[in-house]
Amino acid sequence: MFGLADCNNFYVSCERVFNPALEGKPVIVLSNNDGCVISRSQEAKCLGIKMGEPVFQIRDLINKEGVAVFSSNFSLYGDMSQRVMDTLRSMVPEIEVYSVDEAFLDLRGINNQNLSKLGEKISLKVRKGTGIPISVGISQTKTLAKVAASIAKRAPVSKGYFLLSGSDNITEALKHCPVGDIWGIGRKLSSFLAGNGIYTAFDFVNAPGEWIRTRLTITGFNTWRELRGESCISFEEMPGDKKQICTSRTFPVELSSIDDIYKAMSYFVSNCGEKLRRQRSVCNEIIIFLLTNVYKKTGSEHYRSIIVQTESPTDSTIELMKRVPPALEKIFREGTLYKKGGVILTGISKKSETAGTLFNSYDTARHDSLMECIDEINVKYGRGSIVPAAQGAKRFKTASTHLSKRYTTDWKDIITVKV
Repeated sequence: MFGLADCNNFYVSCERVFNPALEGKPVIVLSNNDGCVISRSQEAKCLGIKMGEPVFQIRDLINKEGVAVFSSNFSLYGDMSQRVMDTLRSMVPEIEVYSVDEAFLDLRGINNQNLSKLGEKISLKVRKGTGIPISVGISQTKTLAKVAASIAKRAPVSKGYFLLSGSDNITEALKHCPVGDIWGIGRKLSSFLAGNGIYTAFDFVNAPGEWIRTRLTITGFNTWRELRGESCISFEEMPGDKKQICTSRTFPVELSSIDDIYKAMSYFVSNCGEKLRRQRSVCNEIIIFLLTNVYKKTGSEHYRSIIVQTESPTDSTIELMKRVPPALEKIFREGTLYKKGGVILTGISKKSETAGTLFNSYDTARHDSLMECIDEINVKYGRGSIVPAAQGAKRFKTASTHLSKRYTTDWKDIITVKV
């Protein structure tokens, strides 16, 4: 059996842990630069606030209904996520961290009669130990566990957990699960299935296997098998290395100067380089992109991207940075106001398994030592203590006008209690 622990409205829940007055009130958390809604309390959902909705479009509703608004506090959310995951690890044999607010639980070998009690115990212990409410779904495959967790989240009588077992119960659950809500079924595939008369998970599992296999990818076929009770998505204790590493931001103001954009891109490259070295990988390809404000319908919307190759697979921020200026000049258009940009590293491989080249124009060993030194200093004295000069004297910052304190990661913001 497998379980899925899913934190409820995670970013909002993190804010509520340190501000109990927010309980029962509509709360939203915004993306970088306070652009769009990325987390909503149930009360905010009931007001009709949609995920991904630009905040400027709902400003009147926010003011009218007294919606509490927060900027993304990723330092806080990351630390709270770690606390939740550590609690889960203490209660089950193994966990697979799926995202910042979700983890699969390996429950194989545990007596089925004890699973309901375990699900309730997990939900209560995480809530008591971290303050974060979670929903625990348990079933015979990972995909069915996802369905069970969704039921646990929606049904108040579930008490935070739901055991989905028995053919009759599974059939009933699949009848009430829209095909678009199935794990692994995206919007495009959902539309295709609906066009072929498949609207629910029940319709999906009753479609002929040969039809599913020939018209869907192997992932879709495995999803079909999982919903039929056949476990075919393996459990991984450790998450795999990323095949792409991306840093992108919406700029606080629209930028028209290539110098200002270059400083931002330098920050993005530096950030990507840190992530690359953290997983002990190298890359041989960089994608750089720019786009204008998609919400300004002026008829001059503009998106450009370019792919550039590195001299050889590298994890050196210096070498990655060299590729930015010539690439940026090719996609930059004078007089255009750019609202967002980003850098994506691809062609990623393990550093220990990647052959070098004898014809590098730089000393690889010296670059490795320098990057290691910079990373150690930034870990010890705080991220951004040492940065490439190309970023400029002023550190790149996003607009965060509703940022809460970093209660658990900064001594200056530690919570105070009046007695």
